[in-house]
Amino acid sequence: MLDHIDYSIVSALQDDGRISNVQLAERIGLSPSACLRRVQILEDRGIITGYAAMIDAAALGRSTHIIVAITLERQSEDYLSQFEQAVADCPDVMECYLMAGDADYVLRLQARDAADYERIHKEHLSRLPGVARIQSSFALRQVVRRNGIQLDAH
Repeated sequence: MLDHIDYSIVSALQDDGRISNVQLAERIGLSPSACLRRVQILEDRGIITGYAAMIDAAALGRSTHIIVAITLERQSEDYLSQFEQAVADCPDVMECYLMAGDADYVLRLQARDAADYERIHKEHLSRLPGVARIQSSFALRQVVRRNGIQLDAH
């Protein structure tokens, strides 16, 4: 269970993952050594799983966002496992979710343009095992992007 100090630490690190331990300690109201211990405990417990830079995909030429719904031929454990192993090897897949509902999986991809998505479709998506149907939707623009999760401090 997290206390209010843990929530404050996690919230501050979501806002700025590069904040120094001294600055974090000052913001939270702890000594630097106590703050560092708390952060290490949060990491050891798997609450903080890593640190990453937020990248502007468009600045790197990846301005096309595609949401892909995939339906498998069967939903057996073997089919699911084979699909998940194969999709993990696709470098253009940014996220993949096992779903309840119409689609079995939803993927989020980033591509340079429609021609690049066609390449991804031909080289990767159409070769994924057990796929019965692929339905792709192109995002027109991003409306909301959040770095972290909403924390409900108790």
